Amino acid sequence: MNLPTVKVAAMHVAPVYMDSAATLQKALSLIAEAAAHGAELIVFPESFIPGFPVWAALWAPIYNHEWFKKMVANSLFIDGPEMAELRATAARHKVFVSMGFSEATPVSVGCIWNSNVLIGDDGSLLNHHRKLVPTFYEKMVWAPGDGAGLQVAATRIGKIGGLICGENTNPLARYSLIAQGEQIHISSWPPIWPTKKPASGENFDNVAANRIRASAHSFEAKAYGILCGSCLDQSAFEMLTAEDKSVADLLERTPKAATQFVTPTGTQIGDSLQVDEGIAYASFDLSACVEPKQFHDVVGYYNRFDVFDLVVNRKRIQPITWGDADHPATDESGATAHATLAAHMVSD
Repeated sequence: MNLPTVKVAAMHVAPVYMDSAATLQKALSLIAEAAAHGAELIVFPESFIPGFPVWAALWAPIYNHEWFKKMVANSLFIDGPEMAELRATAARHKVFVSMGFSEATPVSVGCIWNSNVLIGDDGSLLNHHRKLVPTFYEKMVWAPGDGAGLQVAATRIGKIGGLICGENTNPLARYSLIAQGEQIHISSWPPIWPTKKPASGENFDNVAANRIRASAHSFEAKAYGILCGSCLDQSAFEMLTAEDKSVADLLERTPKAATQFVTPTGTQIGDSLQVDEGIAYASFDLSACVEPKQFHDVVGYYNRFDVFDLVVNRKRIQPITWGDADHPATDESGATAHATLAAHMVSD
């Protein structure tokens, strides 16, 4: 069994906040740059397109209607032209791309999900995951996802899986990926995650928490880990504080996310970025996943399958099931409207 060595890139970058078209163009440029530097797997943060809804943490929902409308307007269809451009770019550069985005649906103008796609080096859609449970104030923005995206993709550079932000605290979701032989685990994170006003105590230390969760997963899975966090740039800061200057102190004092890499034993390797935008790189020698399995293999000998029995429902949730043939067939995403255009752009 020959296991490859792969160069990976994690984008510690800011979106053009709440502007999906401009953010997409920035992403396409960054993919080209990382590919030119030899990266084979290129990872973007949580909800990179069009940005993480920090505003949901700052004000009560009654004050966020305009922000929500802007978020919906800049969310993407899984089979829309933006996704087609991403897939075509991945194929052009022969790289794998993991992208976090806010996903829209053709059956509702107000339902969106916190989603992630893994795109193959041929432009194919290897996995489409919707965050199972939006965390804390995210529940006022995104709908709950389903188990359809709890998939590990077997590729020429290894078996790749991933979870979004707080899902990396869910031991059953994590185990479902470990049990598929995951060798590279992608965890995507927001730029900041405000939880408290400065006067009421210290904010949640997302840097320490994210590192603990990623290291724990890599240690248990004996897999390499990519922690990819976003940045809150000056433009986004000004957009948020224009609403209410009193939140400036909270935004400045909330810990900024870090982008890092960990080995199958949880040890940090490669580049590490936190304050400034940039591309972090690391090399993963997947043969290093083997020896730690001799110590603990939680999906092999180091378990009691006669005691524990995990069942995962990977059915894509649909709003309705039709009992006749008078309605157009839909794919597992419930999407039909943009499929022809997307297929055309990928083939180009």
